Amino acid sequence: MSPEQIALVQSNFSSVEPIADQAAQIFYTRLFEIAPEVKPMFKADIAEQGKKLMSILGVAVKGLNDIDSLLPALQNLGRGHASYGVKEEHFQPVAEALLWTLEQGLGDAWSEEAKDAWTAAYISLTIPMLEAMKELEPA
Repeated sequence: MSPEQIALVQSNFSSVEPIADQAAQIFYTRLFEIAPEVKPMFKADIAEQGKKLMSILGVAVKGLNDIDSLLPALQNLGRGHASYGVKEEHFQPVAEALLWTLEQGLGDAWSEEAKDAWTAAYISLTIPMLEAMKELEPA
């Protein structure tokens, strides 16, 4: 990611933080619309799950300047997701739901540039998760 993309993602997220609960609700509603097969993976209260999502996303966005410092946490997150039955193919609808949610929440602040920056951020954050998940697969 370029420094400009990182700055844009961080700026966008600072606009989303005040509406974090609503953004999480929008995200999960959209995710379950486009990927209903993942809904059974969510056993806990979805509002609590949303708080966790937004908290983790906040830490990740703030850490984009030093992605290496995030690696252990991202790898642990990947392993945890694998234990819930998450598969690599689930990451695409999550990306779609996230981008859609940001577009809804940011309104006029959303642009192709923002979409590209968030896509780059998502890829940067999920690659270590996916690699950790693959380590758990049987040989």
